[in-house]
Amino acid sequence: MKLKIAFAAALCLIALIAATLIGRKPAESSVVDAESYPTSSDNRIPILVELFTSEGCSSCPPADELLMRLDETQPVPGAEVIALSEHVDYWNHLGWADPYSSATFSARQNDYARAFDTGEVYTPQMIVDGRVQFVGSNSNRARDAIAAAAREPKAAVTLNLGSQNPAAASIILNVRVENLPVAASDHSCDVTLAITESGLRSSVARGENAGRHLTHTAVVRKLSHIGGIDPHKASTFSAQPIVRIDKTWKRDGLRVVAFVQERSSRRIIGAARLSLARLPVEQ
Repeated sequence: MKLKIAFAAALCLIALIAATLIGRKPAESSVVDAESYPTSSDNRIPILVELFTSEGCSSCPPADELLMRLDETQPVPGAEVIALSEHVDYWNHLGWADPYSSATFSARQNDYARAFDTGEVYTPQMIVDGRVQFVGSNSNRARDAIAAAAREPKAAVTLNLGSQNPAAASIILNVRVENLPVAASDHSCDVTLAITESGLRSSVARGENAGRHLTHTAVVRKLSHIGGIDPHKASTFSAQPIVRIDKTWKRDGLRVVAFVQERSSRRIIGAARLSLARLPVEQ
């Protein structure tokens, strides 16, 4: 009798458990829609944003600040802003010689003037992916241009450290370009390497910005042509350039930027950047 009662009790318990399980709602999936998360930087499209500027120009500090915000906050979804601050030298005779200026950047800006057929150069001028130009302090134009450039097809550019020689203050980089866009198949391209430094500061003593203390980001310290691509002969490019690090540059603020640019149209069709601050220094 006790066995029958125990058996019946067991059956009731099993039935109760089954009823509870059947009536329970299925657990909600832990998978979250990917669109609710910001895009990983690895999936962002690199967009080259160049600012032609000068410490001698009173209109330039707001543009310098905009470039800094674009670089630090990366505000455009799907785009990785790669900033280049290029200080021109044609302001140097107007009261203040910009310590970061170079005739190389003035010449590069003139190349863009010919490509855009504007017939003039000015500061501050922002150029996004070599495709569109506007006054460098215009935040809305910058965001719109960056978003539009991110929708264009790009070549795959990889950039990493090959080796470094602390005694010689030099590094060897591995640069590779592949998967050129179809639109670029009829255009010869240049592959260029830039060394940039952020966190630079100046106290301007003369000229339009006299008395101001200026801060700069992604100032181009060196710009080098490392090769070319003829799409009719090759669809890929690779090089191992040697870069010498000047002793006056601060490693924590340095980046290397590699980009591919159509020679005639000046459009940027691919870019990549590498922070030297994050790389181990050999002892």
